[in-house]
Amino acid sequence: MDNWDRAILHLDMDAFYVNVHILDHPEDAGRPLAIGGQPDQRGVVASASYEARKRGIRSAMPMSTAVRLCPDLKIASANWPRIRDCSAQVMGILDGYGELEQMSVDEAYVDLSGWDNPQEKAAEIRAAVKAQTSLPCSVGLASSKLVAKVASDHDKPEGFTVVPPGEEAAFLAPLPTRAIHGIGPRTAEKLANLGIQTCEQLALADLGLLQGAFGSLGVSLKERARGVDNRSVQPDRGLAKSISQEWTFNQDVNDPEQLRQQLKKMTVKVAQALQKRQLVAHTVTVKFRWADFTTFTRQRSLEVGIDDAEMIYAIAEAIWTEHWPPGQKMRLLGVGVSKIEAPQVRQLGFNFLD
Repeated sequence: MDNWDRAILHLDMDAFYVNVHILDHPEDAGRPLAIGGQPDQRGVVASASYEARKRGIRSAMPMSTAVRLCPDLKIASANWPRIRDCSAQVMGILDGYGELEQMSVDEAYVDLSGWDNPQEKAAEIRAAVKAQTSLPCSVGLASSKLVAKVASDHDKPEGFTVVPPGEEAAFLAPLPTRAIHGIGPRTAEKLANLGIQTCEQLALADLGLLQGAFGSLGVSLKERARGVDNRSVQPDRGLAKSISQEWTFNQDVNDPEQLRQQLKKMTVKVAQALQKRQLVAHTVTVKFRWADFTTFTRQRSLEVGIDDAEMIYAIAEAIWTEHWPPGQKMRLLGVGVSKIEAPQVRQLGFNFLD
């Protein structure tokens, strides 16, 4: 087993806006598809399916250009509430594994240094995201944020690339300098003019030559080309407004025992997230989605904050029982907590507020 003194995972959702759209429009799977504005309104491509990318379509491209390249392109608008909802599901999964630094709705770093086998946990995370959200993602694991990000992009879509400690420079060596986050087109062009095309060439380049072209950044460029990056995962230190877990069933479910078991699993993860942050919550919420996509939430508030899985489950199960008509098929079930704070007193029990 590799000695992971530091293990950082980078997760990047694959064609996120496109795949969120396909969740609700499965008939669009497998076709050239772009999410963005209309071509006659100066719209641009926000995200493109891999089928569209094979036709030369890229993010930030004018939609009018995309349509010229691919006349049979399907264009759809971004469903932002759905995108944010799916993003929250993904981040909720990641948050249970370590310090989380969310970079955007579809990208995040997680510090897995506390786990005995971070490679196993990285594989578990990738599988959990796909199983719980039906959305594909790519994962990179390395000893630094820089290399983890390159690794997550290495084998898309649905890639899983691990760069063991000590192999960072060898992994980066054959890759173009543009693979390194922070080296844009202009810097890459200046490097190319110096005869530097790959990370290996950059790592071995004369420091004086680099400093002559880039000043004090020359040292940083050489270090990054070897995978040297001491940045740590920087979670939001503010109190979370809410913590939640959701599960979308592969097939609609109306078995009460199966629904209870899923609810219990999710409350355990919510409780673990609270305990890890040493926080308590005063409100428990259950989210319902029927087979026809009817969606609503119900909640109860408490006088005393709680972080115990059994207590959270007891409240969530009571809410669910009250609002689930027996036999009603469910597409999605979720549980969350809010009104979060650092505990003033430990929980002694709970009483519902009116």
